[in-house]
Amino acid sequence: MNHRIPSVPVVLLFALVCGRALAALPEDVAKREVVIFSDGVRMEGDLYLPKDLKPDAKLPAIVLCAGTGGTKGGSGARLGAIFAQNGYVALAFDYRGWGESDSKLITTEKQPRPDANGNVEVKARAVRWQMDFADQAMDIRAAISFLAGEPGVDKGRIGIWGSSYGGGLVTWTAGNDPRVKCTAAQVPGMGAVRTPEVNARTFDYLTKQSRGEVEPVPFETGKMTGKMERYTQMRVNPTKGIGFSPIEAAEKISAPIIYVVAENEELSSNANVERVVATLKQRGVPSAYHVIKGITHYGIYREGFAEATRLELEWFNQHLKPAQP
Repeated sequence: MNHRIPSVPVVLLFALVCGRALAALPEDVAKREVVIFSDGVRMEGDLYLPKDLKPDAKLPAIVLCAGTGGTKGGSGARLGAIFAQNGYVALAFDYRGWGESDSKLITTEKQPRPDANGNVEVKARAVRWQMDFADQAMDIRAAISFLAGEPGVDKGRIGIWGSSYGGGLVTWTAGNDPRVKCTAAQVPGMGAVRTPEVNARTFDYLTKQSRGEVEPVPFETGKMTGKMERYTQMRVNPTKGIGFSPIEAAEKISAPIIYVVAENEELSSNANVERVVATLKQRGVPSAYHVIKGITHYGIYREGFAEATRLELEWFNQHLKPAQP
């Protein structure tokens, strides 16, 4: 197979994770800034294309979905260029309220009556850096929809890629959006099966949010703790996960999916991923499970990057590209 995985010096050009700087694109890749609308909110995206793309070409395409605190300039920039070099159109984007994308707004006082055109002038607060499974699942759908309308894209061959928190998001999307024809999820945060007790506590908290007894949107509360404390800008709203279980959604996946995990995963559960893959295989869904030896969660972006990218690229090539004669 002739897969173009950059050598170490070129990989370093694209490194953003762990504080490394981003440099110029490869000469054979074009990048275009785009705007994607998700529920009316502008999201910023970067579209990566082969520079020699013919006007009448229809290429397979991949949406790149970031993990906790990730932006389009991180793994999306690294992989966007690599996928474009290998004959794909790739779209990296920032979720609403993350990175360079616009935010949802909440008014800080009662709204006045709209004018004849439906306009109001209000004081509002931007909702930023929220772990919001419901909204971000919609954001991914909007990104898929954007690619489906791109002239150089074959809308029947769209795949999705996600890492960490994004790995859970793409698992859910693969089970709920029939336009997804192939998925790659690495070191995915799959959550856990919600027990009746957890559901009851979550709905109790939603009651308090609805009555204004706690913050309706967590700005001061909801800070991440433990091993995730490093993401000081992030906030978690547990009620946004109601009805959004990647593990349950995996039961509806029918298109090929690959999971790439870290042997020494410390933030999520490889056992959950193994159970999901076992269920997929029982149902006859093309699926794969690969363990990268000797790395922890964040090693997937460093010493495990080349191996993970090779596996994922091979998977997309197998399932999104036509068979070679």
